[in-house]
Amino acid sequence: MPSPWLVSLLSLLICVPAFSRTSTDNSRIQLTLDSSEAEQVLVILALRRDNKTVDDAQWQKLFATEPYQRLKQREKAIGERFHDPTVAFSDEDFKKFVLSDDLRKRTPELQETIEQWKKASMRQLAERDLQYLPASAVIRAKVYPIIKPGKNSFVWEASSNPAIFLYLDPDVNRAQFENTVAHELHHIGLGSVESGYDKKIATLPERARTAAEQMESFGEGFAMLAAAGGPDVDPHAASSAADRARWNHDMANFSADLLSLNGFFLDILNGKFANRDAIDEKAGSFFGQQGPWYTVGYKMAVMVEKRFGRPALIETMLDPRRLLVLYNQAAAEQYAAGKEHFPLWSDELLKQVGATS
Repeated sequence: MPSPWLVSLLSLLICVPAFSRTSTDNSRIQLTLDSSEAEQVLVILALRRDNKTVDDAQWQKLFATEPYQRLKQREKAIGERFHDPTVAFSDEDFKKFVLSDDLRKRTPELQETIEQWKKASMRQLAERDLQYLPASAVIRAKVYPIIKPGKNSFVWEASSNPAIFLYLDPDVNRAQFENTVAHELHHIGLGSVESGYDKKIATLPERARTAAEQMESFGEGFAMLAAAGGPDVDPHAASSAADRARWNHDMANFSADLLSLNGFFLDILNGKFANRDAIDEKAGSFFGQQGPWYTVGYKMAVMVEKRFGRPALIETMLDPRRLLVLYNQAAAEQYAAGKEHFPLWSDELLKQVGATS
């Protein structure tokens, strides 16, 4: 899992009921798209639209779906973890949500959205990601397009029974849905590999080890590149104009953001944070909507792939310190050739975290 905050999981198409499709052709891919919860909510909404009775059997069918049961378990666990009883919900609470006028009004657009999302070529997305993963990587997960009160999407039980819950959002078209799935699948695939990174950095002094651990968050950049499918493909080709403009704006700040991250790592090494919580809080600020962990990680990954090839890039996924080293080499060569000038990671940083050239 590339970062303490982002773990990810997704699922491939399978063909059993109308709502569930799977693929077994590739032993490295076991992916399932299960839209049963959303489909059953829409059945109930259709009954309401037609002024028909929604009997207990229809509700029990909804409550028995795997996505619903796992959502309920997850909310209960989150509530207990953060001592917030308002997170958990009961079947009666969910009934009230489904019977709300707001949801009823949104029925046509929700129906159209689920139909479009179900057409996504999940196998192709997984196979695309495998091109950016070590040969031992596997993609085994489930994805749940889900109708629920909260608009958040998230990964759950990443290390045991990985699943991605994706809020059914009519503003997200099929291409955008596919991009999100591909991004999360890369995290899942990378998380399946025993990289040995923890052992490699275990002998470092505590501060250096902490800085090296934070570098795993550059996995967001790897996932951006993998989801796009190549270094010459716009990672936001399917995005809204606003999201594309935000990304382009943030990418233009690459140099400044790299220096900010370099300063962050050095501050860890020099003991300028009061405790681990303070480090995590600062690290979290680099996520943003798609902040420096994404943009700087993506730019470095592109430069490394173009200069050293994809196999070399994939090796850096197993030891992100190498990403910084190879980026420095590529950037220095560009500068020497009279091309664009990019900042370098400091020698002090690389030396202390044990990065080798």
